Amino acid sequence: MLAQLAAVVGCCAPLAREPLTAEQSVELSRVFKAMGDPVRLRLLSLIASHAGGEACVCDLTDVFDLSGPTISHHLKVLREAGLITGERRGTWVYYRVRPDLLAQVSAVLVPAAPDSPAAMPADRDALPVVDA
Repeated sequence: MLAQLAAVVGCCAPLAREPLTAEQSVELSRVFKAMGDPVRLRLLSLIASHAGGEACVCDLTDVFDLSGPTISHHLKVLREAGLITGERRGTWVYYRVRPDLLAQVSAVLVPAAPDSPAAMPADRDALPVVDA
């Protein structure tokens, strides 16, 4: 999945510069869904801001009024989406955020400057304005 996501977000902002394909939309939506839950978003923030850039699961479970298995489930969703990695050390797992993936995902949302050639490719017509 990460290779497919890298192809989606690669070096440009597809949402702002060209339409996503159906496959790209599916892959990218998995990442946004993983971040769309308040507990997972907070876990991501806690891990990213933790000293040394990694957090032990033992540091994360006490922050929430949730059971250990529920926290583990949320961490699994983040891991499967490619947003974090985990490394077992003895009985504990230490998690790190994948800043490369976060940078790629954020690049999807950054529009090109209006006067940039990438803002509207010359071979494409502007989409018509439609009242919603």
